[in-house]
Amino acid sequence: MATVEECRAALDKLVEQFHGISQEDRAKHVVERRLACHISDIGVTFFGRLHRGGLDPFKEVPPEDGRPAEVKLTLKSEDLISMVNGELDMARALFGGRVKIDASLGDLLRLRKLL
Repeated sequence: MATVEECRAALDKLVEQFHGISQEDRAKHVVERRLACHISDIGVTFFGRLHRGGLDPFKEVPPEDGRPAEVKLTLKSEDLISMVNGELDMARALFGGRVKIDASLGDLLRLRKLL
C-alpha cells in the first residue's frame, strides 16, 4: 500500500504527462470535466479538473462550487502508481476490475483516446 504522499506525487506526474499531449489532440477529445479519484485502500479522494488547456493539479478538497465530479475513478494506491508509471495498462486494469470508472459513455470514449 502506498502513502497519500506517493499517490499525490503520482497524480502530479499524471498532470505533467497530460500536458505532453498535443493541443490538437486535447482540442479533439477533451471537454471540461470535474474528476474524482478515490484511492480505496487508504480512503482518500483527490479532486481535479480536466479542460482543453490541460489537467489542473489534484487536491484533497472538493471544489468549492459543490458540484459532483462527472468522472469518478476508484482504484488502489499501488494500481494508481503502476498506471502512471506505465507498468499497468488502463484497459487491462479496467477489465480486470482493478479500476472502476463511473462516467458517461461519451466521456469514456473520449478518455480512451487520451490514455
